[in-house]
Amino acid sequence: MATNKPRRVTMKDVARHAGVSQTTVSFVLNGRPGATIPDETRQRILEAIDELGYRPNAGARALAAKRSDWYGLITEIVTAPFAADVIKGAQNRAWRDRKFLLIAASESDPAQEAAAIDQMLEHRVEGLLYATTWHRAVTLPKAALEVPTVLVNCYDEEGELPCVVPDEVTGGYRATRRLLDAGHTRIGFINLDPVIPAAIGRREGYERALHEAGIALDPSLVIPGYATADGAYTAACELLDRTGADRPTALFCGNDRMAMGAYDAIKERGLRIPHDVAVVGFDNQELIAAYLRPKLTTLALPFEAMGTTGVDMLAVLAAGQPLDTLRVTLDCPLLERSSV
Repeated sequence: MATNKPRRVTMKDVARHAGVSQTTVSFVLNGRPGATIPDETRQRILEAIDELGYRPNAGARALAAKRSDWYGLITEIVTAPFAADVIKGAQNRAWRDRKFLLIAASESDPAQEAAAIDQMLEHRVEGLLYATTWHRAVTLPKAALEVPTVLVNCYDEEGELPCVVPDEVTGGYRATRRLLDAGHTRIGFINLDPVIPAAIGRREGYERALHEAGIALDPSLVIPGYATADGAYTAACELLDRTGADRPTALFCGNDRMAMGAYDAIKERGLRIPHDVAVVGFDNQELIAAYLRPKLTTLALPFEAMGTTGVDMLAVLAAGQPLDTLRVTLDCPLLERSSV
């Protein structure tokens, strides 16, 4: 049965239209070094391509040129709140070099990640970015070492792969320093799961700020909220039910979800934010931080900048150049709102 589907224009058609060989057309398309082709012939070929609407086969071109103009991004955070920022930063930086992102969701499934990497390599990506929701150590399949690979918001235990991560310590220091500068000396810290890198780093920053201010650490003021609003609500209740000078006048929460739980505990007790209890969060999850009342002062995780920096590093490696450092840490800026 006849169809109206148009016939695909081939390189042979272009060669016939321009009056040259297919080899000459191939040399022009792939920028073959050392090929001496007169400017008039080159122009005739380009005009034939335009007139016929020829679209080169991307796979064949990648094979011939040994490059594809694609970077692979494998991530568990495609649907997470910060995914758009990582992708935006990475794609905008890639586009400066006229390259694109091929994105695969991993959902933290090792089998799915391995399959995604295999597919990326089959598509001849020039390098890989691997991004995680939360800062932690990861183990990638050995196949990831076949091309330049950069880790975003994570690192590998062996230190073989370059990575870009947030500066958790300075972030924790800056949050605590902001509360100290507001006159608070009794600051509760509702932390994440205490064994993860973000919690360890943020607590180190908290303790450093207290030490610099000449305030002795009170371990009873540090309570894990395990990254949930409910966990933080329970922790804040415990801290705020203390009496007299034992009760904190400020809370540093390890993420914005926990700050939301702390807000509930504060308001249930008839206390006002920031007049009676000041609150600082972490992450800048805007659906939370900007819509709490009062709006939440918080530290921003630099997801967009991490995506940008990851591609910066990838571009250097893909060009065959060495990196100045295998580990880049990025600042977590303080976003001032109304809770301090």
